[in-house]
Amino acid sequence: LERVFDVPVNVSAVLGSSKIAVGDLLQIVPGAVLELDRRVGEAIDIFVNERLVARGEVVVVEDRLGVTMTEIIKADR
Repeated sequence: LERVFDVPVNVSAVLGSSKIAVGDLLQIVPGAVLELDRRVGEAIDIFVNERLVARGEVVVVEDRLGVTMTEIIKADR
């Protein structure tokens, strides 16, 4: 089992998504607000190697953002 401890994985937490034209994307400046398809307080999706594995909530730890897992998604095989 110790052999898998060093295997790299890609973990991402998706806050939401939005469709935007390339021209509009190029005009985004620091401080701009993008409207996402989720509301404040809704669960975020947590992916490992592009596979949905859990849902969670955004938390603040000291001065950084983090994610708390609230639900593990059972894999369909």
